[in-house]
Amino acid sequence: MKFRFSNPYWLWLSLLVIVLDQVSKQLILRNLDWYDVVPVMSNLNFTHLRNTGAAFSSFSQLPPWAFVLLGCAVSVGILIWLRRNLYGHQLVAVAMCLILGGAVGNIIDRVRHGYVVDFIDVYVGQWHYAAFNVADMAISAGAVFLILDMLLDWWRQSRKTTTESKHGN
Repeated sequence: MKFRFSNPYWLWLSLLVIVLDQVSKQLILRNLDWYDVVPVMSNLNFTHLRNTGAAFSSFSQLPPWAFVLLGCAVSVGILIWLRRNLYGHQLVAVAMCLILGGAVGNIIDRVRHGYVVDFIDVYVGQWHYAAFNVADMAISAGAVFLILDMLLDWWRQSRKTTTESKHGN
């Protein structure tokens, strides 16, 4: 008998992301003033920034509640998917739980502050990537896992089709 985790089991990842995200942001808020920079290593700073928009500060003209509503809708959608798909699709479940944790982490910021605290500043020379946080990393990792799952599914289907055509099925 093979043991399988149910998809809601992976909700612990969401909780872990939320805790790590909120603790890291509190450390930044308590120890750095707005725009303060702390070099961590070459090409990496911690910088206290405020993001009133979405990714790359896009849509910053929208009110915070618009992002809260969007985040809540995404979160509810993920919870419904987890409830309806109790088993199978483990990589998708992990991806969804990472995205859920990131969405909730950023929702908490928008409700508490009206903006998201970003602080991870990656740069090369004078070029700086858009600052981000732990929640953003979880959302991005979840998106990568969803893409990976799609590619794996495509690969399995193409192998199945190739095998069937070789055997005349």
